[in-house]
Amino acid sequence: YVGNEMSEKALDLFEKINLKLDDVTYIIGFNACAKLANDQAMKIGKKLLDDMPNNYRNNNIVLNAAMDMLMK
Repeated sequence: YVGNEMSEKALDLFEKINLKLDDVTYIIGFNACAKLANDQAMKIGKKLLDDMPNNYRNNNIVLNAAMDMLMK
């Protein structure tokens, strides 16, 4: 969804599904939030960041996606 400019649908799925997220899904989530850059997106993005396991906090690609989201 994010690659097809459907970031809002991607975020809706993030809220509805209950999956264990990996580094790729965190990156997709942060990118969707960055593209939307509205209140809902920031709320979801901050929750993703708060819930993200510590082992992903050392992944430069995940961190760059999170920083991009926070700067928009």
